[in-house]
Amino acid sequence: MNKAKFLFILLTAIAVSSSAQMKKPVSAEETKMNTFINNLMAKMTVDEKIGQLNLPSSGDITTGQANSSDIGQKIKEGKVGGLFNIKGVEKIKAVQKVAVENSRMKIPLLFGMDVIHGYNTVFPIPLGMSCVWDMNLVQKSARVAAIEASASGINWTFSPMVDISRDPRWGRISEGSGEDAYLGSQIAAAMVKGYQGKLQANNEILACVKHYALYGAAEAGRDYNTTDMSKVRMYNEYFPPYKAAVDAGAASIMASFNEVDGIPATGSKWLMTDVLRNQWGFKGFVVTDYTGIPEMIAHGMGDLQTVSALALNAGIDMDMVGEGFLGTLKKSLAEKKVSIEQINSACRLILQAKYKLGLFTDPYKFLSTERAEKEVFSAENRQIAREISAESFVLLKNNNNILPLKKTGTIGLIGPLADNTANMYGTWSVAALFDKSVTVLQGLKNALGNDAKILTARGSNFLADSTAEHRYVNIHNPTYKRDPRSEEDMIKEALKVAEKSDVVVATIGEGSEFTGEASSVTDIQIPETQKNLLKALAKTGKPIVLVLFTGRPLALNWEKENIPAILNVWFPGSEAGNSIADVLFGKVNPSGKLSTTFPQNVGQVPLYYAHKNTGRPLAEGKWFEKFRSNYLDVSNDPLYPFGYGLSYTTFSYSDIKLSSNTLNKGKSITASLTLNNTGKYEGKEVVQLYIRDLVGSITRPVKELKGFQKISLKPGESKTISFNISENDLKFYNSDLKFVAEPGDFKVFIGTNSRDVKEASFSLK
Repeated sequence: MNKAKFLFILLTAIAVSSSAQMKKPVSAEETKMNTFINNLMAKMTVDEKIGQLNLPSSGDITTGQANSSDIGQKIKEGKVGGLFNIKGVEKIKAVQKVAVENSRMKIPLLFGMDVIHGYNTVFPIPLGMSCVWDMNLVQKSARVAAIEASASGINWTFSPMVDISRDPRWGRISEGSGEDAYLGSQIAAAMVKGYQGKLQANNEILACVKHYALYGAAEAGRDYNTTDMSKVRMYNEYFPPYKAAVDAGAASIMASFNEVDGIPATGSKWLMTDVLRNQWGFKGFVVTDYTGIPEMIAHGMGDLQTVSALALNAGIDMDMVGEGFLGTLKKSLAEKKVSIEQINSACRLILQAKYKLGLFTDPYKFLSTERAEKEVFSAENRQIAREISAESFVLLKNNNNILPLKKTGTIGLIGPLADNTANMYGTWSVAALFDKSVTVLQGLKNALGNDAKILTARGSNFLADSTAEHRYVNIHNPTYKRDPRSEEDMIKEALKVAEKSDVVVATIGEGSEFTGEASSVTDIQIPETQKNLLKALAKTGKPIVLVLFTGRPLALNWEKENIPAILNVWFPGSEAGNSIADVLFGKVNPSGKLSTTFPQNVGQVPLYYAHKNTGRPLAEGKWFEKFRSNYLDVSNDPLYPFGYGLSYTTFSYSDIKLSSNTLNKGKSITASLTLNNTGKYEGKEVVQLYIRDLVGSITRPVKELKGFQKISLKPGESKTISFNISENDLKFYNSDLKFVAEPGDFKVFIGTNSRDVKEASFSLK
């Protein structure tokens, strides 16, 4: 054997050995699962494999219809892999029985539902939840939701939604965690862990991360619209929460409606295979959004057979509602437009999810009437919701310390949201018990007892126009009733109440369905008829507390100038009234911080703190300078910056101390300061760490959130807050999409929000 040949064999052996060592060993449990699924699939026909990829909506199927309905017949024929929009132990049990007793292969079904921010016990909308800045609470909310949903037979939730959005016009901004990739990533991971746990117990369910990808950046803030951005922006600013959810073990992913790089996400092999599976190592299954496959026809991608093949080839495993897979894949297989390997791969992933849930061992695992009676909408769960809701509220203004209110005198409770059970929950509250929400009026009564008097007046409808109000409010919730009186009469009544009151609590803002899917707008102000009410109340000279309900950042210029106290409560959920009362009367000191920037007006949109500088930046605090990047009619500043939120107490920050001004590769430095509660109430403060890369191979944002801590301090108490900064905190995707930290100079900022910070400098060597 010559030397060259020997060397080649040696190097090959080393390479094979190294590859074997790098490959993760297969566990005994995984081997057992693979053997089971291999044996099962060996007995399945092509039609039955394709059937596993079909996810129709059940509609409100009754137990008696489980066998006789069209859905029931398809289940018997092995043409259904799962159902959604069905809830309740008895209904689901009847349908599951058809699958495991009356179909040839007896494969159990998945049962999915949009459990977005709670089940019967509803938590704040996700945008509100993101303002708690406490991952333990975020995870706890998902844990409670999983317990309740699973007790009702649900084993798969279409949550969390992790889309980054910087456009308040977009209705679905209410469903996500705001504008920031770092905060969004923390929340995405916490939600996945809360839902799934270890996927072993009968109260742990599959998470489904959505909408992959870039849905929150739809042009003009219009739902379902085109998204277009550079890959550098994708990787640095929009992808991180999806990847964080994958890294946390998310079992499934939902494709988004928008196109990316000219191809609808549902048909994008680059998204579904190259990035999701090959780069990020995702091992679960991918489902379309509602009719995502046939909608590619309108995008201009071909007929149903063509787009169905496109989706499967891209890496889609399950077809929600569209039935393109069910109706065309066998034909495409015969015509060699798809392969049996692709069908097998998708089928295997669905079966693996069912196996991991334990459905093959016990298809009725999630169907316990005893659990449903004890664990759903329990007093314990409602108390958790009450506590978390109060933590989500953001105090935007509190002139002259109007808040907290005293439990004395007469309180005028005015506005369309004062006694409104239907609009406490917010969008996507599909399992909410609308008649059992705690209204603001009831919450105040619970808190006050006989200590103070409450006078009420509706004051206004949501909108002046009844047709528009129906479109905004009643489309999913017909329980809301419009007041037939004129605006003038309603305001007159409100003013009479205000005159008799010591303080006015104005419950103003949006209705539940003002935000959410297909609820995009071009005007982000409080509706005119409600603002007219607020202006009339302001003229009385009475102290006014605006309790603001909203699912998006609003332009509140007039309110900021003229209303002394503003408490943003988002949509708080089941315990809305109690949690609002807790904060209004000081039982809870507000500590929420904005996860989205509030603009001065819609013309500033998109407005976000982590923006890039231009070559002609406007100096901080300046406006207006000709030939600088600014507007003629309004400053560049936000109304309220990212991370903003007041407290009933006050906090002071010392200057930052760095353990070193030089960070060496592979090492870390510590940034610390002293936080002091300088007020008279115990309170919580979210201390926020931001970093700026001053010189990079590509332009870098002026600030990026890199850490935060929520700290509780008693009056006069102080604490040293420290953050470790490592090379990993400085990494970003460069123009070659390599994740790197580049040597150079950096600024570190620590403060109470993204604007009001202390700063220091260091270098990476």
